Amino acid sequence: MESSTAPADARLVALQAWIDGIDAVADCQPVPASEDASFRRYFRLQSGDKSFIAMDAPPAQEDSLPFVRVAGYLEAMQLNAPRVVEANLDEGFLLLTDLGTRQYLDILRHDATVAPQLYADALEALLAMQRRGSAYQSQLPPYDEKLLRFELSLFHDWLCGTHLGIEFDDEREGAWQDCCNLLVANALDQPQVFVHRDYHSRNLMQTGTDNPGILDFQDAVEGPLTYDLVSLLKDCYVQWPVAQVRQWALDFYNGLGAGIHERVDEEQFRRYFELMGVQRHLKAAGIFSRLNHRDGKPGYMADIPRTLSYVVELGPRYDELGPLIDLIEARVLPGLEASA
Repeated sequence: MESSTAPADARLVALQAWIDGIDAVADCQPVPASEDASFRRYFRLQSGDKSFIAMDAPPAQEDSLPFVRVAGYLEAMQLNAPRVVEANLDEGFLLLTDLGTRQYLDILRHDATVAPQLYADALEALLAMQRRGSAYQSQLPPYDEKLLRFELSLFHDWLCGTHLGIEFDDEREGAWQDCCNLLVANALDQPQVFVHRDYHSRNLMQTGTDNPGILDFQDAVEGPLTYDLVSLLKDCYVQWPVAQVRQWALDFYNGLGAGIHERVDEEQFRRYFELMGVQRHLKAAGIFSRLNHRDGKPGYMADIPRTLSYVVELGPRYDELGPLIDLIEARVLPGLEASA
């Protein structure tokens, strides 16, 4: 037990020493604020009437430079994201402004009637990110074929393979590769924009002004137009009626500039959006399984059935997804239920 807790304690001691050297927060005691699906930890620091967040990101597992860079881009775009007050990249410590404790997911679980306003704000911020982000997107890593295929492999390897022991014979493997080809082509065919890459209810905070506050943006890429939209509207953690999702997606489409409308009509946009969701949800289901088996974080496994339900619901519209949906309905979902 000592060997597993000592490194975390050593990090906290080092973080405290670093904090003590910063005038704005000297002698503040870090109080755990949250953890996420990575190796990062967050602590809240109270200094008089001001609150800050200290981020602990072990350099061996997490590179904090992308966080600092993207935070700068979002600040330049006048979006509401944590500002980097101090940084020690060598040690993996950042001091950030605090966006508070009102996470979208928590609010929506307690009062769904506020959803229209929260989502209107989130859609407006996303439109602004794409418009203003055009000045910065070329400085981001590309959401290219290699990355898209790697993400799809997480479902194949970690959920179907490691967790469920599903074997892929030549026929099943061929059908899987056909599905991957479809989803990758759909992503690469879209107009490419500034993509947050994890824009959903766990990473959005309700704030008194400039709602929402935007978190967890360090993995931003230049990628498909509909990726962040489907992350938001077909959320792995909270689900909305199909008709409501369709209306919000249409609201977003109507808010896009004429330049996009000239290239992408409404029906094409819907196809982009729906198939992008399949890629996103297969990736997420695979990541949840990897978090369980590799990182000892089983809590996300309960979100997989909801996540994959978004794929299954598309069956009537996309015959080409038939083999994938058959696999999910016949093997994956029953296997998850049996192993729960």
